[in-house]
Amino acid sequence: MRFPRRGLLALPFLSTLARAQEGPPPPILFLHGNGDHAALWQTTLWRFESNGWPRARLRAVNFPDPLARDDDAVPQPGRSSSVEQTERLAAFIRDLRAETGASRVALAGNSRGGNPIRDFVVQQGGASQVSHAVLCGTPNRGVMDWPERAGSEFNSRGPFLSRLNAGPADVVPETSFLTLRSDANDLYAQPRAVWSPTPDRPTGTDVDGPALRGATNLVLPGLDHRETAYHPRAFAEMYRFIASRAPARLAVLPEARPVLDGLVTGTPGGVQSNRPVEGATVELFRTDPETGARIGEALLRRTTGAKGRWGPVAVESGWTLEFVVAAPGHPVTHIYRSPFPRSSDVVHLRPARPLMEADRAAGGVLLFTRPRGYFSLPRDTILLDGGVPGDVPQGIARSATATLRLPAGELGRPIPALFNEERLVARAWPAAEGRIAVAELTW
Repeated sequence: MRFPRRGLLALPFLSTLARAQEGPPPPILFLHGNGDHAALWQTTLWRFESNGWPRARLRAVNFPDPLARDDDAVPQPGRSSSVEQTERLAAFIRDLRAETGASRVALAGNSRGGNPIRDFVVQQGGASQVSHAVLCGTPNRGVMDWPERAGSEFNSRGPFLSRLNAGPADVVPETSFLTLRSDANDLYAQPRAVWSPTPDRPTGTDVDGPALRGATNLVLPGLDHRETAYHPRAFAEMYRFIASRAPARLAVLPEARPVLDGLVTGTPGGVQSNRPVEGATVELFRTDPETGARIGEALLRRTTGAKGRWGPVAVESGWTLEFVVAAPGHPVTHIYRSPFPRSSDVVHLRPARPLMEADRAAGGVLLFTRPRGYFSLPRDTILLDGGVPGDVPQGIARSATATLRLPAGELGRPIPALFNEERLVARAWPAAEGRIAVAELTW
């Protein structure tokens, strides 16, 4: 099925006077995708704030067990079912409405985060509580239709999506729906399974899979699966849809003294989790932006309690930073970050996975990661230690991590990492000491 493609100027505007008469903007609840966490919405939150949206009416939340089960109906340690996701969303909405006094909230979900939105609003009678629903890269027509994965939440012929897609329309009149999708660069909206070990196998879906019957369906050319939610172009459409006017700016307005906070979560048994880690030690250092070397003593040194909180701490908006996370069962992880222009309470720290044999054989390991999008060649300029990473594939964007392994003799020197206009300088640490470094992109 083909859906109409509409561009940036497709939605109506309200005058400033009319907007002022409407009162405060609706609270917005942001939902992450499969295996992800609330921190991916950080730049989107900053952009809403920079356009005057009250911080208290913006909420990005963690699903405790963010990975879907292999079979939705079969319990699986550390993973969640579609029913659990919808129940959790209902509780998030209830809490946000109670805290803000709003009768209705707006919802925005990336990828799997759109599934409980559809289920709650359309199937579970939640439309009276939701004014707007924005689904970004959500595989509404599934990722595949394979019989051996019939129970998957992402199977277009499975019980979950069959139920959601059974009616004459995919939406309800009480809630305004918007979908944002790529033209052809979304890894999980492809006619062939390029994401799998059998890349030529037909999937039963196509690039229009994220669209919904009865919704406003917009195409954002060239964007990848995550960028359909976290890219500034996605923000512009999301803001325009909910506010009924264009944003005044896409740039983030800096604060003089941002305050940072968040959770330490882990990967127990190799499964990505958003459950808090108790007993993790977090240190924070200011670094030299050109060398990655530490400047002065630690800005913070704290051990997490039962809630997993590691902050708060005040920094300056121009500082580059190094977070050091020592969590039980994980390598000591040194996370290098670009400056934080604004405050955030979703600076969630997930220490690196256990070191592999190839990592232990190296002197040091540096992971170059992009949480809010994938690396795409030749679309992007990507340089790690002066060269194009060899593990970033060409074509459809499908990799968010590049790995650099260094001999022991090269530790302690600056390692530049460049993605388009964002540049980080990190340092590698001895793998023999159970340490690993991460250069984590913000934009």
